[in-house]
Amino acid sequence: MPVTIYDVAREAGVSMATVSRVVNGNPNVKPLTRKKVLAAIERLGYRPNAVARGLASKKTTTVGVIIPDISSLFFSELARGIEDIATMYKYNIILCNSDQRMEKELQLINTLLEKQVDGLLFLGAEIKEDHLQALTSTSVPTVLAATRDADNVLPSVSIDHFQAAYDATEALVARGHKRIAMIAGPANDPLAGLMRYEGYKKALKDAGIELDEELIATGNYFYESGLSTTKAFLALKNPPTAIFAANDEMAIGAIHAIQDSGLNVPGDIEVIGHDNIRLVEMVRPRLTSVVQPMYDIGAVAMRLLTKYMNNENVEEHVVLLPHRIEYRESTKPEQN
Repeated sequence: MPVTIYDVAREAGVSMATVSRVVNGNPNVKPLTRKKVLAAIERLGYRPNAVARGLASKKTTTVGVIIPDISSLFFSELARGIEDIATMYKYNIILCNSDQRMEKELQLINTLLEKQVDGLLFLGAEIKEDHLQALTSTSVPTVLAATRDADNVLPSVSIDHFQAAYDATEALVARGHKRIAMIAGPANDPLAGLMRYEGYKKALKDAGIELDEELIATGNYFYESGLSTTKAFLALKNPPTAIFAANDEMAIGAIHAIQDSGLNVPGDIEVIGHDNIRLVEMVRPRLTSVVQPMYDIGAVAMRLLTKYMNNENVEEHVVLLPHRIEYRESTKPEQN
């Protein structure tokens, strides 16, 4: 049988209320009594029942985190930022993988709410009306990380995806390119997909470069789609001289397709990716990439959630963190 608070109280010769005060760090316990209770806890191997404590305090000190793909380097770095801040503020994490399926996401939201989590973090998936209804129909606070809803109903932490893509495309224009291809994300992804595509288009327009539909392809954020779309670009009568990919994995696929065709990066075609995951340092040439501060997004989102959970003052409901381009060997120096 598990050791109970009653067993500890009997062993220490005190009341169960006194044991409870010691376990919960209440200062209103005499030092000698606290020492007796702690000794009894150690002898008996007592572990407080977190569920029971949660019922008493109406807090479970747990946060539910819904992540689209736990194998993704991008989301694993986000989760690390969340975990570090959660530990700092003494919260435990329940991490759930949604496989980027809406039905499973909604099921996980309900499951986590049934487990009486104190807060929810929803990572990097498209926010639809069903999500909003599920997340706003509860008093449990929710923060979105690396995504946001269209009307900014929910608190969120991300970057300006439009501007990030604009800056990457502008950097290629500054290097003298006019045939700039884009491997975009899925159109149903309103941020990494649609907004990065819109940023690319605007940068071309501002540079006076006509949009060429032949130079636009849609990938799925995986390496293989970068490989296959770039092979199609290279088969064009007038192939691109530069490629901007909506994430690094597709950009690495693009580099390999270019190299497989006997061409050189960056000599023949320059490539820029997005997110700056660890793989950018492992590919040759090393990949120039837009730095999306994944760890910081996770950390700031968790800190924002702690403010909502503890009724602290929140100055910014929607937080946009800064981005920058980290130049490496997949691009040439800027032309003067």
